[in-house]
Amino acid sequence: MRYCLLFAVFALYIAHARGADVDTISIWSEAMSKSVKSVVVKPTTYAQRDSFPVVYLLHGYSGNYADWVNKVPEIKDLADRYDLIIVCPDGGYGSWYWDSPVDSTFRYETFVSDELISFVDEQYKTLAAREGRAITGLSMGGHGALYLAMRHLDVYGAAGSTAGGVDIRPFPLNWDMAKRLGSYADYPERWESHTVVNLVHRLTPNALSLIIDCGTSDFFYGVNEQLHRKLLDRNIPHMYITGPGAHNWDYWERSIGYQLWYFNKFFSGK
Repeated sequence: MRYCLLFAVFALYIAHARGADVDTISIWSEAMSKSVKSVVVKPTTYAQRDSFPVVYLLHGYSGNYADWVNKVPEIKDLADRYDLIIVCPDGGYGSWYWDSPVDSTFRYETFVSDELISFVDEQYKTLAAREGRAITGLSMGGHGALYLAMRHLDVYGAAGSTAGGVDIRPFPLNWDMAKRLGSYADYPERWESHTVVNLVHRLTPNALSLIIDCGTSDFFYGVNEQLHRKLLDRNIPHMYITGPGAHNWDYWERSIGYQLWYFNKFFSGK
């Protein structure tokens, strides 16, 4: 019995030590003429298979590429649980993942949906097709994930958002958006075309597998309700989750488990 117990403890230690690998990479962006860092989480089985689906996971305003792996280290366990690669790119300070019409150093739509994906597909064992690719994020990153997915339906098969700023128009003075688009007062057409809720017309039923969630005490709860109703009005299937929670890491940490479960179902054809 003693030897069995020692073996069990040793096996548990080995299993923990052989968890998901985390790479920090730097990618040159031709679009922005600068290097951009990203975190890549590879599952424990990476050496044993030829290809893996990929989830691109975006950070929020004032965050960076290391936020998710540092603040929610459970994503490494989730990469193992669902046998997928997770890529967390740096989205700049207040980029909103747009190609800014006023600042050429903020072209994060091109970086994420073109340059980053091309690099990851070349350097890692990915399932390099929209059927093997999903994107999600929190807050600014939730907006960014849906914005990029709706504008690049040929790139992403599934998309999500947690506590996303999915309608930017009620917040014209917040979070550096005016620095990227110009002021709402001067350039209303830019704001109208760069907000997620106004891109729903790009979708047809089942063109994109969608999961959206937001805490009921979140200041973005109202705009998420608005997006949910608009998707319903247009008969766009989606999973919509609400529950107690505010705009904080406690909620986002719970949310990412649901999101990756959902994407795993998408990747497995369920």
